[in-house]
Amino acid sequence: MRLDGARVLVAGATGVLGGALTAELAGRGARPALAGRDPARLARVAEAHPGAPTAVFDAYDPASCARAVHDTAAALGGLDAVVTAFGTVAFGRAAEIGDEVAEHLSAVNALAPAAFLRAALTVMGPGSLIAAFTGVVAEHPQAGMADYSASKAALSAWLRAVRREARGSGIRVLEARPGHLETGFADRPVAGTAPPLPPGGDPRRVVAALADAMEADAELLRTAPDGTPVVERRAR
Repeated sequence: MRLDGARVLVAGATGVLGGALTAELAGRGARPALAGRDPARLARVAEAHPGAPTAVFDAYDPASCARAVHDTAAALGGLDAVVTAFGTVAFGRAAEIGDEVAEHLSAVNALAPAAFLRAALTVMGPGSLIAAFTGVVAEHPQAGMADYSASKAALSAWLRAVRREARGSGIRVLEARPGHLETGFADRPVAGTAPPLPPGGDPRRVVAALADAMEADAELLRTAPDGTPVVERRAR
């Protein structure tokens, strides 16, 4: 994929990670579209990207996620990529996390991103791309984060299955599984308190690697043990 001139919807553009990704893509010449939950924050982000179409969505309303895709595609005359970069976390032993919290994690971390990407599959053509941030917990679930890990693993499994389905249509599927990043994410759990964590990685480094992965037709972005982002052409 050539990012210069590409029409890319970033879902979660109002967050630290999504905002950094939007800036990275725009810096490479992409034409971004912005989707976020908070209208005021979305308006502020849009000020840095004049002319970028915006859409408000609610993770509990899958129809709003699909509508964001269709509306921004109409505004840009199509979409070449859709990337989801939002989520939420909870901490605590599985027996202590309530069903409502578990449902919330599933809705925000798995069902809503899938709704965005499912809609994208209906409007994009050969050579286009869907991408999502899952996280290292999708591959290595952590104690004290069972439901969070499960929600990310669910999205990862969805992406792997869709990758096989989409090959015939020429649409590529990219998964990003970074380790802990310094986004303040762990400081805003919907339940529990984060355990002591090592210093996180630089989000800007990860989004630059994601943009590289998009241009390289890669399937996976992961983090090496030393924190270095690693782009893999074929997911393992």
